[in-house]
Amino acid sequence: MKQQEATQLPVFALLALAMAGFICILTETIPAGLLPEISAGLNISPSLAGQLVTAYAAGSLVAAIPLTLMTRSWSRRSVLLSTVAGFLIFNTLTAISANVTVILVARFLAGASAGLAWSLIAGYARRMVVPSLHGRALALAMIGTPIALSLGVPAGTWMGAFLGWRLTFAVMSGLSIILIGWILLAVPNYAGNADTQKMSLGAVLSIRGVKSVLAVVLTWMLAHNILYTYIAPFIAPSGLAGRVDLVLLAFGVAALCGIFVTGKIIDSHLRKAVLLSLMVFAAVALIFGLGAKDPAVIYLGVAVWGLTFGGAATLLQTALADAAGEHADVALSMNVVTWNSAIALGGLTGGVLLDHFGSGAFPWALLLLLIIAVVVVIRSEQGFPRANKHSAEAVRSQ
Repeated sequence: MKQQEATQLPVFALLALAMAGFICILTETIPAGLLPEISAGLNISPSLAGQLVTAYAAGSLVAAIPLTLMTRSWSRRSVLLSTVAGFLIFNTLTAISANVTVILVARFLAGASAGLAWSLIAGYARRMVVPSLHGRALALAMIGTPIALSLGVPAGTWMGAFLGWRLTFAVMSGLSIILIGWILLAVPNYAGNADTQKMSLGAVLSIRGVKSVLAVVLTWMLAHNILYTYIAPFIAPSGLAGRVDLVLLAFGVAALCGIFVTGKIIDSHLRKAVLLSLMVFAAVALIFGLGAKDPAVIYLGVAVWGLTFGGAATLLQTALADAAGEHADVALSMNVVTWNSAIALGGLTGGVLLDHFGSGAFPWALLLLLIIAVVVVIRSEQGFPRANKHSAEAVRSQ
């Protein structure tokens, strides 16, 4: 089962991983765009229909770490196929069931599949290539996420509105069948961790640099989700209340550009890229805080914010995997929990700020969180090393 590391990007295999990420994001977010259709179709309230999103997030949050620990001795392709099979089964159940309880359970289990997938994809992509290509491989494997957010969700929402929400979930199942064949055809297999390589969760967390990277994940993503979740009330004072779709499209397109730029620089300038992304995002928050009533300022600020966010997942997962070494899958399962916790906390914190201080408080909360993240990066040589070891290895190999 030993596979040789590629000296060039195995694009077809990496795009299969990107497709898995695309399905993860699309499965998670599509119900948010189809709440009226789901509510009417199941004869339930919109608030109960919204719990389809909650159940999915809960599944990812609860199951990512235990499933990763349980499957870490399995071959990597077997785990990947299991996650995609989970999407096939649970999206099909969602599409055909008329029982709300069954659908909520299916959504929870689909979220569990996603939690396992996210803990696997980054490490899988890195194992395919030589160390000097780790960052670029991960950037390509992660490109499905911004595509799903910027293009897939609107397309799925449109399809659900015209063809029905059940057919939309059936299409997701069809994509899963295609992906299973793609994985069997193109994705190499790797052995799991032997018993001698296993470490407890606490031991992995105690590896130098792991806690620092997770702290940056939490603060950066919390700042992002406060603004992203409540973007509609935030942009309303600028007269863009009816243009939320265009604002988010600007964010999504810029995020695609961000992940492309990240892929070019991550293997030689990871620390600088993280710091630059955080500081530019902080500058956008400061500008928003000083007053952004001009629609042009909102569009430009959101685009710059999207540019800094596009490569965030790739940068942070690379830093975490580098710090954890052979225990990257376990560390990345902690990243799934931290990331989803930041999403939940973003909604909670943003709601409190909005109710008590108004949307004008968002930029200052963001600025505080981003300053904390910058300080952590600067102080953490283990999590965000100044010298990029992959670049050094590439130079030595020449």
